[in-house]
Amino acid sequence: MSKTPLTVRGAEQLRDELNRLKTEERPRVINAIAEARSHGDLKENAEYHAAREQQGFIEGRIAEIEAKLSNAQVIDVTTLPDNGKVVFGVTVVLADEADGSEKTYQIVGEDEADIKASRISVQSPIARALIGKEEGDVVDVQTPGGQRAYEIVEVRYE
Repeated sequence: MSKTPLTVRGAEQLRDELNRLKTEERPRVINAIAEARSHGDLKENAEYHAAREQQGFIEGRIAEIEAKLSNAQVIDVTTLPDNGKVVFGVTVVLADEADGSEKTYQIVGEDEADIKASRISVQSPIARALIGKEEGDVVDVQTPGGQRAYEIVEVRYE
């Protein structure tokens, strides 16, 4: 199985969520189940069934995060040589060739992607077109809105 790339920040966020689930959410749900059990008949106890469902979700999410972290390749972009080449983790400033508008994106792992925060997945069409290119290159990207050309204005290793 191949390693899944994660930025340092992405790995920290997953570890924080895992810690919160194990130290706060899991004990809270266990207490809720115990409380619901004390009310008697479990067949018709909605609180009990809701708490058990929540426990299943939490345990599933814990297992999912642990699997992702165990299969992660954490990449600290600040330790990479700053040669202007687009690689995983860099922040890229793009100029749209059509209207000259600039957009800034950080190329991150799938779990970290958040377009509102300008973080795009390494699997996205834009990121795939950018990987391996350098400052000054013009790349053609097939977007949902059609073919777009972007010039790579700046590559930051931050």
